[in-house]
Amino acid sequence: MAVKGEKTQKKSNRKEKSKEFVSVVNKKKKNDVLSESDMEYEELEAVKGKNSQKKARKKEKSKEFISHNKKKKNEVLSESDMEDEEMQNVVDGDEGGESGSDMSSDGDDAFAGDFLQGSDDDEEMGSGSQSDLDSDDSDIETKSKAIDEAKEREEKDALDELRLNIKEAPDEFRLPTQEELEVEARGPPDLTGLQQRIKEIVRVLSNFTSLRQEGATRKQYIEQLKLDLGSYYGYNEFLISSFVEMFPPVELMELIEAFEKPRPITLRTNTLKTRRRDLAGVLLNRGINLDPLSKWSKVGLVVYDHQVPYGATPEYMAGHYMVQSASSFLPVMALAPQEKERIVDMAASPGGKTTYIAALMKNTGIIYANEMKEARLSKLTSNLQRLGVTNTVVCSYDGRELPKVLGNNTVDRILLDAPCSGTGVISKDESVKTSKTAVDVQNCSRLQKELILAAIDMVDANSKSGGYVVYSTCSMMVIENEDVIDYALKKRDVKLVPCGLDFGRPGFVRFRESRFHPSLEKTRRFYPHVHNMDGFFVAKLKKMSNSKAAPAAVQVAEDGGFEIEPSTIETPASQSNVISKKEQNKGSRKDKVDNPSLKRKKEEKPHAPTQKRKKYKPPPREEISKAREEKRQALREAKKAKSAV
Repeated sequence: MAVKGEKTQKKSNRKEKSKEFVSVVNKKKKNDVLSESDMEYEELEAVKGKNSQKKARKKEKSKEFISHNKKKKNEVLSESDMEDEEMQNVVDGDEGGESGSDMSSDGDDAFAGDFLQGSDDDEEMGSGSQSDLDSDDSDIETKSKAIDEAKEREEKDALDELRLNIKEAPDEFRLPTQEELEVEARGPPDLTGLQQRIKEIVRVLSNFTSLRQEGATRKQYIEQLKLDLGSYYGYNEFLISSFVEMFPPVELMELIEAFEKPRPITLRTNTLKTRRRDLAGVLLNRGINLDPLSKWSKVGLVVYDHQVPYGATPEYMAGHYMVQSASSFLPVMALAPQEKERIVDMAASPGGKTTYIAALMKNTGIIYANEMKEARLSKLTSNLQRLGVTNTVVCSYDGRELPKVLGNNTVDRILLDAPCSGTGVISKDESVKTSKTAVDVQNCSRLQKELILAAIDMVDANSKSGGYVVYSTCSMMVIENEDVIDYALKKRDVKLVPCGLDFGRPGFVRFRESRFHPSLEKTRRFYPHVHNMDGFFVAKLKKMSNSKAAPAAVQVAEDGGFEIEPSTIETPASQSNVISKKEQNKGSRKDKVDNPSLKRKKEEKPHAPTQKRKKYKPPPREEISKAREEKRQALREAKKAKSAV
């Protein structure tokens, strides 16, 4: 009996443990499901205030919530059934415990019923939340539709307003009236208005027939453009009028804008001391960022930026390079000097072109570097010494007097970089905008004509390798360039030849009322807005004979085939007037007393036929030393004779 009591006690203890286990498991699962549902509801409440873009995401979450609840319900049901079966098996296996098993099963069933009832309530609550979500989604949809409609209305109103403004704006630009200009002149300058008006005038002039104002002429537009450009950019009336005559409106604006920007910094390698590749490597190491200048130059370098002063490096002090503008390379390249020649640089300071010539000649031959202004001689001589030039003679004469100093027909090549108005280097010297007038340009042109005639007279037409004159200016005025060359073609027996430069624009053959020699198309013009260098002009002349008289007829380039009649050529020094005066005064001269000085002048007037100049050849050294020895011997014998007496 004691054993039976122990067994029943064990069974009762086991049943109590199983009940406690089932109750704990069920409570835990129920709490988990409830907590998860509460969390989902909190998330849904937080999402309610969001915009319409998260609508799809809310629906997906609600679906996930429902499916999750269903899944949990099924899992709980399956686990409770399994536990009930296990407990039933335990109770059936025990003897005499039918009543206890019934109690446990009834208790379990009641708790399970309560739990299942609770899960049904959850399902009903889930369906209620789904309906709430659907109502929230519909509210969000209506709000988003309202927002979209408001945006569409705003865009439509803005578009209508823009169309109205476009209709109200005038289709054509109208020139300001005289009253408007007077009011504008009294007030401070409106730079923005000036710039806009300049653009409009240029636009109208580029398509004048369709955009012009009714009743307005092209001249009125151009006059207004001159005034506006002068006011906005600070040019005087003469200079801006000259540019307007030379260029079409669009290109004129490009030129003026290019003058407002500085030109690139360029260096020329001194090939007497180094090579460009070696120099570039050294300067790069010193913090100077540079590249080769262009294909047309083998010695040029362009500087982009620099960490050290490029004009104070040890290489600069040693004369390995010269700071020189790219346009200054061009006249020397056109001159193409050869070794062992006699060359004159008529306006040499500061020495950039002279040292370039010496480098091309490899310090052979002789160069006469002339500079009229003595104040600039120090800069010229210092650059010659720094760059190691040893074949140059520096002199200071008026270029027009050089033929008297060096003689006529005595040199092989001449470079004449003539003094000019400087209208091509406005980016370097902005004072040119207001300082240069028509009188200044006329004076420069007169001086240039005298200098080019002197240069032609010094060149030897019979030189085997030379006979060339290169004329260049840093001016853009036609009167200083094409007009000077045309004058030289009429006064001397010379012709234009190609400059040897593959780029650049050809010179003017006709300009407004002027008509020049057709071969002037062989000259070259360089512009800042086209070639990114200073405005420059280069021409190369070949002397055909040493006679100062002009040719009987001026012929054009060999490929042209045109001729100009002799009547169209100016006769030098008005020969016709001189002849008529001589005939009128013939009778009166016979009565006058003969003057020997006048006779001498008359005899010298007719020019003797030009003879071929013979070059002086020095005797060999042996003969010179022999002559010196004979002279010394004679002096010794004379001394001996004196001492004997």
